[in-house]
Amino acid sequence: MPNPIPLNDWLDAVDAEYLSTFIPDGGASVKFIVAPEDRRAELAARMRERLDGKGYALVELNAATPTMRAHMPQDIFFAMARQLDWRLLARRAILRLAAALNYETDSVDASLRGNVFESVAQSNGLEAQSVIREIRPEIEKHVALNYRMPRDFRAAMSHLCLNEDNRGGDEYAGQALLDWLTGPVPISNVRQFSVHTPINRTTARYFIEAALYWVQFAGCAGTVILFDNARVTVAKNPKDGLRYYTRAMAMDHYELLREFIDGVDRLTNALMAVVTDQEFLEDSRSRRGYGIYQALQTRVMDDVRDRNLVNPVASLVRIA
Repeated sequence: MPNPIPLNDWLDAVDAEYLSTFIPDGGASVKFIVAPEDRRAELAARMRERLDGKGYALVELNAATPTMRAHMPQDIFFAMARQLDWRLLARRAILRLAAALNYETDSVDASLRGNVFESVAQSNGLEAQSVIREIRPEIEKHVALNYRMPRDFRAAMSHLCLNEDNRGGDEYAGQALLDWLTGPVPISNVRQFSVHTPINRTTARYFIEAALYWVQFAGCAGTVILFDNARVTVAKNPKDGLRYYTRAMAMDHYELLREFIDGVDRLTNALMAVVTDQEFLEDSRSRRGYGIYQALQTRVMDDVRDRNLVNPVASLVRIA
């Protein structure tokens, strides 16, 4: 059993060791935090405070949500995608590419839903079409042909960038792509954008990795994913309208977490904090703790630990 640590001490350590240096420099990590229910809500609130002004994208997932299955990677991607502003990321990516071409972009506000190409042109005293002609090849080179992302994802991102060249009053032409990113839709809806791969159980992890890369490409410091999975550890169905996980579902969820741990080098500028409860530490086969899936247990538990001192950056910590 790991020794407990005060919440402030853990947040200070994560801030100093990860949020301020390791994650912005391109690193990634998966952490497990055991906390009672009231402290889980407090942890989320305090993490939001810590991230304020640091340039991170924050994604909050909860396994209890009826519309999300924590053991299905595509549901995790869709829940994550619904919390990201894809058009804002596209505009920020455009501004990054424009700045690399020595355009003045500091005065352009990416959060405004105007035509970003026209805004760059106005800031530089140029015609919008000349700016578009110069930036289009950069979108092709650095987005459409960026092999850090799967083919269909980079095709979607390049079209999102190009569709920011919308005229006032025009209907946004990239809505089908946003629908594809944020929920299961027929793949025929996006074939016009050279997207042919559905986001499903087989492909979702690649799209999660690509989304994390795209967030930092667009200029964010990284992505913090707060994943409350305490609901997975509930052994008996309370029938309260929230998501319930059978033993098989719980094992699939733990396998998914194990895959994130083993593939952490494929995650870009990301901190995944799995916030759970005391039941997670149960190793009884009749319960829903990580003991039912030893491959995860062996990756999370500490083989060697001090009897009195707590390692605040350990893979698993218990909040006092």
